[in-house]
Amino acid sequence: MKPGHLEESDAAYKVFLYIFYVCGFIMVSSLVFGVYVTTIEWIENGKYVMGETIHNTVIPFENFARVSTWIFFSTIIGWYCVSRIGWKKTAGNKIVGMRMALLQLMLLGFAIITLYEVLYNFTVLNAQITAGIINGQVPDIDMLSIAYPDPERPWNLVFATKVFLAAFIISAHAFYLSTRPRKQLDSES
Repeated sequence: MKPGHLEESDAAYKVFLYIFYVCGFIMVSSLVFGVYVTTIEWIENGKYVMGETIHNTVIPFENFARVSTWIFFSTIIGWYCVSRIGWKKTAGNKIVGMRMALLQLMLLGFAIITLYEVLYNFTVLNAQITAGIINGQVPDIDMLSIAYPDPERPWNLVFATKVFLAAFIISAHAFYLSTRPRKQLDSES
């Protein structure tokens, strides 16, 4: 038996759809929480570290998982669910020619940029850890940040690494899917 494409009538379709909804809820609630705590920090201090509170908040209980880990997990799993249930939107001859070429170039560009950001943030994180250890103090890795591109709005390095790694995985997977032979709508069997 040849495996067919996932259809709306399949039980697996509903599983992917419900998992996507759960991932969407996690992402939206994390966004609302992040915007709220960042706004409060900005009002109180006139400065914030992007992603620091999100990275240092654990849910549902201490030593389980950080909000940044939930975001990382839900974006990748959510993307996979979308790629499984949304195949009909791009199947066949819906995106072809110049539009497909531009889409592929855009996805390749995103993959290259996000890979660079992952390597950059990871390298800076390792350098700061090493510098702290050489000076005789093991730094609090979860609090390390870089004042780039704006000193008033630094990024937490662990958060930045997770976010850009998720973005790299998603854009690289999307590029891979865009270069594969297209699924045909009429090839159901």
